[in-house]
Amino acid sequence: MSKRDYYEVLGVGKNASDDEIKKAYRKLAIKYHPDRNPGDKEAEAKFKEATEAYEVLNDKQKRARYDQFGHAGVDGNAGNPFGGGNPFGQAGGFNFNGQNIRFDFGGAGSGLDDILGDLFGFGGGRRQRVMRGQDFETQVVIDFKEAIFGTTRDVTAPETNHKLKVKIPAGIDDGMAIRLAGKGGKAPKGGEPGDFYVRVRVKPDKNLTREGNIILSEAVISMADAALGCELDVETVDGKVTMKIPAGTQSGTPFRLSGHGVPMRADGDRGPHIVTIVVETPKNLSKRQKELLEEFRDSKSKKRGFWG
Repeated sequence: MSKRDYYEVLGVGKNASDDEIKKAYRKLAIKYHPDRNPGDKEAEAKFKEATEAYEVLNDKQKRARYDQFGHAGVDGNAGNPFGGGNPFGQAGGFNFNGQNIRFDFGGAGSGLDDILGDLFGFGGGRRQRVMRGQDFETQVVIDFKEAIFGTTRDVTAPETNHKLKVKIPAGIDDGMAIRLAGKGGKAPKGGEPGDFYVRVRVKPDKNLTREGNIILSEAVISMADAALGCELDVETVDGKVTMKIPAGTQSGTPFRLSGHGVPMRADGDRGPHIVTIVVETPKNLSKRQKELLEEFRDSKSKKRGFWG
């Protein structure tokens, strides 16, 4: 089943301001929050849908990607990035291969916790604050390709120096954090232990960059190859892929390699790899090469074909 347009979900126009988006989300959160609709699966689904839409449209970078690419530009960055899981239990976490994991996109962010806290958490709502142990955070560094395909890292929990093996899921992005529930500071009397966050830093690749679920690179070709067409071996995270460059390709032309980007959801679908062609202007031409280019320039000015 295809996703609805995020603006439609919140009931706002595409030029809606940040305040309009926040007000629309608050209205839907009040109406459909599971605490107010216990056992109502339809309300729970609508709350999840509204929350996903808000997390994208309230973030300038995600909203720009969504406006340009639609859901393909932000899948993997909204809500639960790998699908599945209950977004209402375990403080928004889900179970991944035996780990209670949540993704924290950090920073000035969405204000989502503030909204839900004001509405349901701390203002006389049903839930009560409980004393918790201290939260801790550590950092691990992984390679660009490891972020695409997933990997594991050994970390040391802060209490009693306990060793843990953390599974880092495919598609994780630089700056995300994996939440290990209850692995932080010891619980106070009558309370619960804190959490342990593993912040992931992704080393840049010298040839590849990433925009959401899209991988970007450039390929340099000669003027002759651009004019006549050629086959080109392109380096991707999956290895070399042969790409056909049609005759007459202009510098700056993008080519799409479907399925060679970043995983978008739990079913394994991946975004594209976009290769932008750069046509190289030759230097240090031989006399004959200069003569041929001059002939070509003259033929263009006389409005007749280069080959006759």
